[in-house]
Amino acid sequence: MSAFVSDTDIADYQRDGAVLIKGLFADWVDVIRAGIERNMAEPGTYAAENLHAGEGGRFFDDYCNWTRIPEFGEVIHGSGVADAAAALMGSERVQVFHDHVLVKEPGTSKPTPWHQDSPYYFVEGEQTISFWAPVDPVAEASLRCVAGSHLWEKPVLPTKWLNEDKFYADENAYIPVPDPDAEGMRVLEWPMEPGDAVAFNFKTLHGARGNLSTTRRRAFSLRLIGDDARYVTRPGRTSPPFPGHNMREGQVLREDWFPVLRDV
Repeated sequence: MSAFVSDTDIADYQRDGAVLIKGLFADWVDVIRAGIERNMAEPGTYAAENLHAGEGGRFFDDYCNWTRIPEFGEVIHGSGVADAAAALMGSERVQVFHDHVLVKEPGTSKPTPWHQDSPYYFVEGEQTISFWAPVDPVAEASLRCVAGSHLWEKPVLPTKWLNEDKFYADENAYIPVPDPDAEGMRVLEWPMEPGDAVAFNFKTLHGARGNLSTTRRRAFSLRLIGDDARYVTRPGRTSPPFPGHNMREGQVLREDWFPVLRDV
């Protein structure tokens, strides 16, 4: 059991699909900051700038860099996050899926679009978790999660962030992207200090406001999977794609690419 996770946190996570864990990465903030700066100076294969020409600010994201950014590897293996993940998921086994950096510079009005992560991924299961951890104080630009959306019968249509085109051709398999505020859904969001983390299920609908403050909003996300997670095929290229993985439907993800952090 993790010292950061209470029985109430576990119940909230299972019911709502998202919960705030205070101070989970508090001892690792400087390490994460250094890793983010390294990542931005040396972008990886999947780095993206998510603004159109003429839009103010900067919205940078990049993922799958933990094997080449040493600071991210230190956090993954040294922080004890796997114990928190296991407790919240109700899982004995915890595997790395991928890391993700998201940076909104001051004056970035563009929000992060509402989306679920699961439809983009080639992994399916109920025991999944992401930790979204800012390394700057966050108020208005915090992560927003729709309570209970991880239990919806159909997934939300995945779209491309820059132009919000649909990601896959078959729209019938998905529900349209909702407007949670207009539709009166229960939206969870918290003011956060550096080192706090929002834990949320891969199937939880989430997004974030733009950053109209005068300070940066740098966030590190870590995606982990548990006992029941299995490889699945999707109707097109997944994100991340992990080319050449050679996995088959129903397999546990290969451990040489997706290391086991905990198996008790």
